[in-house]
Amino acid sequence: MKNNIWLDGLRSVRRMGETAVVAAKAGIKYAIEKPSNARLMRETFEDLGSTYIKLGQFIASTPSLFPREFVEEFQGCLDQTPKLPFSYIQEVLESEFAGRDLGDIFASIDEIPLASASIAQVHAATLVTGEDVVIKVQKPGVETILYTDLNVLHWSTKLLEKAVPKVKFASLADIVEEIKTRMVREVDFIEEAKNIDDFVNYLNITHNKAATAPKVYHQYSTRRILTMQRLHGVSLTDFEVVKKFTKDPSQVLITAMNTWFGSLMMCESFHADLHAGNLMLLDDGRVGFIDFGIVGQLNPEVWTASIAFMDALQKTDFPLMAENMLKMGMTDQKIDTKILAQDLERLFTGVLSADPQQILSSNPADLNDIMMDMVGVGERHGIRFPRDFALLFKQMLYFDRFMRILAPYTDIYADQRLQMIQTMDPNILLKH
Repeated sequence: MKNNIWLDGLRSVRRMGETAVVAAKAGIKYAIEKPSNARLMRETFEDLGSTYIKLGQFIASTPSLFPREFVEEFQGCLDQTPKLPFSYIQEVLESEFAGRDLGDIFASIDEIPLASASIAQVHAATLVTGEDVVIKVQKPGVETILYTDLNVLHWSTKLLEKAVPKVKFASLADIVEEIKTRMVREVDFIEEAKNIDDFVNYLNITHNKAATAPKVYHQYSTRRILTMQRLHGVSLTDFEVVKKFTKDPSQVLITAMNTWFGSLMMCESFHADLHAGNLMLLDDGRVGFIDFGIVGQLNPEVWTASIAFMDALQKTDFPLMAENMLKMGMTDQKIDTKILAQDLERLFTGVLSADPQQILSSNPADLNDIMMDMVGVGERHGIRFPRDFALLFKQMLYFDRFMRILAPYTDIYADQRLQMIQTMDPNILLKH
C-alpha cells in the first residue's frame, strides 16, 4: 500500500512536470507561429494526453457552453490513441486480481486489442467456463494523471478568472466541476457496470426481446477492469452490410429508437453517446447497445417539451416550436415568440432540405453545426440550453439522419412503429 501511494505521488510530480513543459512549448509556439487560440489549445491538449483529450471532446460536444471556433476546432480531438503493449495491460490485470491466478479466470486473452482509447484498452478473451467476453482495462496511471490534471485545471481556472474578469466563460469553475464529475465517473468501471445493469433491468421489466446489452461479469470486474459478454454482429456505421443482414433496415433503427426513448423515463440515466458505432445489429437480429461510459440524466418535463418541440419541427410549425422552447424552461426573460419562430424557420428550413448523404458522416461535426446554429438562435433571445438537452437533441438528430439513409422514403416521426412516449405497466415503478 505504501509503495502504491509513493508511486502515485511520483507519477503526480512527474505529470506536473510534463504539463509545465508542454505549456512552455505552447507559449513558444504562440510567440513564433501565432496560431489561433483554438488551434493552439487543441494541439496543446493533444500533447497533454488522456485527460485533456477528454476535455477537448467535452468542448466539441458542448456548443451550449463554448465559442463556436473552439467547438469546431476540437472536432479533430480524437479519442483513439496508440495501443499499449499487452505487457502493460497484463500488469493492470495482475494488480487488480492480486492473489488470483489469471489462468483461473481466463482461458485465453487476445494480446492484440480490439480498441484503444485515451482511458482504456479493450481486449477479447474467453473465460475458463467457455464464454466469449471483452475486457475493458484502464491504462496504467490514468486515474492518477486524471486527478493531477483536474487539480491543475482547477487552479488554472481560478487564476484565469482573476486575470481576465470578463472572460466569456463566466462560470468556468462550474464547468470544471461538471467536467470533473463526468470524467471521474468515466474512469470508474463499477459505475459503468451499474449503468449497464440498469439498462438490462429496464429491458427485462419491459419484456424487450428485440434489444440487448452486454452481461457484466461482476466477479471479474473492478474499478479499473470491466469484463463483459462479447456481442457478435455488425456496426450500424456500415449501412450496406446492415442491408445484407435484414430485409427491413428501417426496423433496426425503429427498434433502437423505441428502446432508447423508453430508457429516458425508465432508467436512472440515459446513454449519452449513442452514435452508430455504439449500436450493433447482432447475428440473431437483435439490436445491441454497447459502451455505457458516458451517460446523461434527464428531467421528465424536458423530455415532454422536447417531444412537443420535435413534433412541431416535423410539422414545420415554427411558432409552436418557439412556444415549446419556452416551456422547456430554458429562459427566464420575456421572449417575442414571433421573432424567435422566424429565426427557427430560417435555421431549420435549410436543415430539413439538405441532402442527408452530406449531413450524415462518421464525424459528428455536421450535427454540431446544427446544434451551434440553434444555440446561436437561443443566445440572441437570452435562451440557455441545458447540457443534457443538447445531448438529447443531438441524439435525435443522429437517429433522424440514420433513418434518412437506411429508409429515405420513411417519415420517421410519422411512422406508426415509433413510440416516443411508451405506455408503461402501472405495476412498474418509474424512477420519477
